[in-house]
Amino acid sequence: MSVDLVPDGLWERVAPLLPGRPGRRFRYPGRLPVDDRAALRAIVYVLRKGVSRRDVPAELVGCSGVTAWRRLRDRTEAGVWPRLHEALLAELRAAGLLDLDDASIDASHIRALKGGAHTGPSPVDRARPGSKHHLIVDRHGTPLVVSLTSGNRHDVTQLMPLLDAMPRIRGLRGRPRHRPRRLFADRGYDLAKYRRPIRARGITPKIARRGTPHGSGPGKTPWVVERTFAWLHQFKRLQIRYEIRADLHLGLLQLPCNIICLRRLRTSF
Repeated sequence: MSVDLVPDGLWERVAPLLPGRPGRRFRYPGRLPVDDRAALRAIVYVLRKGVSRRDVPAELVGCSGVTAWRRLRDRTEAGVWPRLHEALLAELRAAGLLDLDDASIDASHIRALKGGAHTGPSPVDRARPGSKHHLIVDRHGTPLVVSLTSGNRHDVTQLMPLLDAMPRIRGLRGRPRHRPRRLFADRGYDLAKYRRPIRARGITPKIARRGTPHGSGPGKTPWVVERTFAWLHQFKRLQIRYEIRADLHLGLLQLPCNIICLRRLRTSF
């Protein structure tokens, strides 16, 4: 008996984006391929439980972890997760659930046990190998864009790349939106040379100044991006990086961002 970790809403949006399979041979066709929904169910199981791919209970989810990992590789290389993210953001904007006037940026460090690309000695973890998740969210905490770097990269170095990587969000008549009006950030992003290019993109930087007291006081300025990181780290596989390939870990990071967007759609109606 299998347990369905993939809600219908997620599967209905993922299925049209999956690349087609090559046709089966007439003679000696071999085994039937594993169902795509079962493979996605196994990927979500790994994300939620944090188990290795070899510990996925095939009888429970309907697919072995090794097969699911191959599908994750293929879907990531095909760009399925970013296209799904753009579609969900467009739905949120069309429903009036996306607020692009205010956006927040921050980063979160995780340990990388097996090394690989985008890992480096972490300054906050005794120089152990680590990576960083960088994230921009809207006023409600909806993930807009995410990236992965090594643990020794300064947060501010990803400020402009993240802003430039924001997708063009459709959903309403007129031009797609791909810029917030205001960008909030903590003191780690307070460098004068970045304020001018932010303004050149039509964005007002709301970056806390170094050496000044915390004027808002506790609880007055909600840092929704930290709450979104808490949502992401509920997926135990994202708390520690085990993947040597950086693109596969980024794919595992993009999929929960899509799940968070879908949750907002489902709980708002």
